[in-house]
Amino acid sequence: MIKLGTNTSLKRSLGLWAIVGLGLGYMTPTVVFDTFGIVSEETNGVVPLAYLTALLVMLLTAISYGKMVKVFPSAGSAYTYTRETMSPHLGFLVGWAALLDYILLPMVNALIIRIYMVSVFPDVPAWIWVISYVAVVTAINVWSMGKTSNLNSLLVVFEIVLIGAFIVLAFIKLSQGMGQGTIFTAEPLFHSNVHLGAVLTGATVVCFSFIGFDAVTMYAEEAIDEKTLPRAIMLTVLIGGAIFFVAGYFAQSLFPDVSGFKVTDDTLPEIGLYVGGTIFKLIFLSGAFAATVASGLASHASVSRLLYVMGRNGVLPKRFFGYVHPKFRTPAFNVIIVGLVSLLAIAPSLELISSFINFGALIAFTFVNLSVIAYFIFRKKRYKTGKDIFSYLIMPILGAGSTGILWVNLQADALIGGIVWVIIGFLYLLIQTRFFKVNMADFAFEDADRNTTL
Repeated sequence: MIKLGTNTSLKRSLGLWAIVGLGLGYMTPTVVFDTFGIVSEETNGVVPLAYLTALLVMLLTAISYGKMVKVFPSAGSAYTYTRETMSPHLGFLVGWAALLDYILLPMVNALIIRIYMVSVFPDVPAWIWVISYVAVVTAINVWSMGKTSNLNSLLVVFEIVLIGAFIVLAFIKLSQGMGQGTIFTAEPLFHSNVHLGAVLTGATVVCFSFIGFDAVTMYAEEAIDEKTLPRAIMLTVLIGGAIFFVAGYFAQSLFPDVSGFKVTDDTLPEIGLYVGGTIFKLIFLSGAFAATVASGLASHASVSRLLYVMGRNGVLPKRFFGYVHPKFRTPAFNVIIVGLVSLLAIAPSLELISSFINFGALIAFTFVNLSVIAYFIFRKKRYKTGKDIFSYLIMPILGAGSTGILWVNLQADALIGGIVWVIIGFLYLLIQTRFFKVNMADFAFEDADRNTTL
């Protein structure tokens, strides 16, 4: 059965840039091209402005993450921060909202793979690719759930090289008169049809691209020096944001509108074709495909492990969710559940699913900011100097407020679905606590990565 090491600690072997690489791998930089068509339509052609807006919001939240990871170096989730600084019950609901992200992320990867394969083999029914991909990923995760950090690091380098190649080709195409016909133009950032509401709506979509920077906190116990974690968080956001902004700028300069795209739900294949021809399209797709598969394997494994820990600790029914396959030593039932959810990628759009994911993520980000206030202002009474007030009150208020603004600008379907999900979690909380008469079992997000050897 699975070994639960409670008396041993993880090896501190990860340096600053290794952790940043893991964070960028989680973010999957090429996703900027996947969502380009969606965001361009939402923002009336100012994709890089939407990324810049989202980056500013994420930086405020990253600063709060940096503060909280110093206080709780062995735990890296909004759930833990909320539970420890405010209320276990509120922490559960924040964790429940964040669980929506974990469950749906594998489906997003399946959906993106579907779009990639349909672009290359348009005559093959889309459902075949979804079923085939999900079957393979599920089988691999049932068989083994080893870490893929080294593979992800290699893929990050490959992705950045491909994005660099895209920028070089974009230079050439723009100089030849394609799109805006000039390398330096303000049109991708501002023009007469730009509206604040549209930019905020676009920013809610691209927040999906930043999901993963907070995963850096999971490596607190594996960092050579845990003091590097706040720097790693900030660098991950800044580097990822810079990649998204620059790539988005050149993509928007080349394609001022999306009228020339056949499929706007995922424009990566066509961007590769129009910029570099068929050969570059295939190379571009191969890199994005490999990165998406690696991300899919990792996200599938992560949520399966999380469900296992929740089952083991009694948050979910232990007999089912806490089951470990006697031969493969993996939480096989959970892996299969995640696979079944991923099959839903046959039908929905990338925009809708990313909005659902952002619902939970933005709630989590909001409460990370509020946790700073709860801990430093109310518990530690750090409000006696102007510096403390700015650092522990004003900055997190700005962070919470900005994430809240993005949250209310989500799609109506995502808001309704997310609220229903939270209501289900609240009802489950009532049942588990017998209407708050007993304590809720610990979610133990961090245990899914720290204490479980698979």
